Amino acid sequence: MNFLRFFCACALFLSSSCYAEDDYPVGITKDKPFVNVLHQGSEVQVKRIQDTQNRLVDDFAKTSRPCPPFCIHPMQAAPNVDTIGELELLDFVNNKVKSGKGLLIDARMPKFFNSETIPGSVNIPFVLFTGDNADKVVKLLGVKEGKNGLDYSNAKELCLYCNGPWCDQSPRAIKALIKAGYPAEKLKYYRGGMQLWKIFSLTTVLPKPNIKQAKEEAK
Repeated sequence: MNFLRFFCACALFLSSSCYAEDDYPVGITKDKPFVNVLHQGSEVQVKRIQDTQNRLVDDFAKTSRPCPPFCIHPMQAAPNVDTIGELELLDFVNNKVKSGKGLLIDARMPKFFNSETIPGSVNIPFVLFTGDNADKVVKLLGVKEGKNGLDYSNAKELCLYCNGPWCDQSPRAIKALIKAGYPAEKLKYYRGGMQLWKIFSLTTVLPKPNIKQAKEEAK
């Protein structure tokens, strides 16, 4: 086993095809113990917490929130928008985001994003899409001015999420994008959001400015 670990380290760049199985009793899938993704220019290993006795203890452990406003949302955020799960999200980050063709958008307000987020995410709060300057925001996503208005032919593929199936922030952002002309087929909705991501005990990260503060608080 020690040789296997040494070989994996020397090979680098550890991939899911090179690992000691007993190091990962809790895999993402049967054949995938972890996935390496890029977050803010650094490689992050996304895996599940290996402690099988782990329990959620923060706000995402709540099962019941007042409705309204925290009502259960439909599976589909809008017509022709694909709803995806955790495995599809990881594929999206490793393919579309890594190639520059897509963005994984945490549509929550900055204070939530700054507490923790999914690796590979950028924070574009939903209010920027629903406000009066939505046209200016979409121009940052590969949308160009055309002869007859905005040209979405080279627009990035977007996957949006927020706090969970009871959170309306990413659905509102998606609907606002479509209203602004963004093609629905270039949008994806991770309905599970942070709550399902954490229920599956998957890796979360802090934005770079908060990493030092978190280490200090942990001492």
